[in-house]
Amino acid sequence: MNVLTVTDLSKRFNLEAGFFARFGKFVQAVNGISFTLAENETYGLVGESGCGKTTTARLLVRMYDADSGTIRFMDDTDVGALKGHALRSYREKVKYIFQDPARSLNPRMSVFDVLVSGWRWSPSWPGKNAAREAAAAIMEEVGLSAEDLDRRPADFSGGQRQRISIARGLLMEPRVLICDEVVSALDVSIQGQILNLLLDIRKRRGISLLFIAHDLKVSSWFCDRIGVMYRGELMEEADARELYRSAAHPYTRLLFESAGREAPEAGAKQAAGSKSDEMAVENPATVGTPTGCVFAARCPLADERCKKEKPGWRELSPGHRVRCFTQTLLIDSRAR
Repeated sequence: MNVLTVTDLSKRFNLEAGFFARFGKFVQAVNGISFTLAENETYGLVGESGCGKTTTARLLVRMYDADSGTIRFMDDTDVGALKGHALRSYREKVKYIFQDPARSLNPRMSVFDVLVSGWRWSPSWPGKNAAREAAAAIMEEVGLSAEDLDRRPADFSGGQRQRISIARGLLMEPRVLICDEVVSALDVSIQGQILNLLLDIRKRRGISLLFIAHDLKVSSWFCDRIGVMYRGELMEEADARELYRSAAHPYTRLLFESAGREAPEAGAKQAAGSKSDEMAVENPATVGTPTGCVFAARCPLADERCKKEKPGWRELSPGHRVRCFTQTLLIDSRAR
């Protein structure tokens, strides 16, 4: 069963304010993306800064309301239609872990108050004593101590603060954790510890993870499936191992190269190397509604068709799909 089903989700932001907003330019942050998150699965949304992955994550918890498209929870709940108590109940089941714990944890509150601040207003609030017992158990689960509950977030290192953020997300027994760049602000040695902690939590609790990241190499190791985003659109989606072995889209290859891994074939130079300077990893926002493939301006393989027509999905193998017209350059891993 899918815990989240996203269909044709779109969101844009006006660049003008007030009366003139209706006439001004806008940024198409998310443009018609669709994907699913199954039970006990880790799905990665990967792309450069500004590609729309964080906006997508915030749409899933209704920090923003989508302009169009649907989000369904457990196949039967229309998230966009939820209000009041129903929306609060949904947010208890789908929890968001922010990138920077130093900014998301109130420095004036004790760790205990940070953990239970949202729970206090829930109908499931068990009382302070029971909540403290639950918080102590969660702190032990994430590798901290129950004695830390009376300390303040500033007393901890960056990795420890991220463990507190994870503990806050787990306290109300969620079905989904949305992990938004949860290791990008940490030292490399600490990143591995946090990723292993999340894997242990998923295995122990059977929850699903939506993993937002810009490092495709790390995501290929951590995730079960990956969707690659560029300028608000999904460009390629595949099983993580399949994507690592035989990435097909020129943009996916570029991300692998930027992460320090050679593209999946010697011939990848043709797809992502000969004009690597022109394809340097940078992602300006998409202003207005683009025509054609959104990657065409940076792609060394693009032709006139790419600039005028938007490519549809093509399935290369079960579970591996790509949006690209240059099919003759796509790599079939079975042929190697």
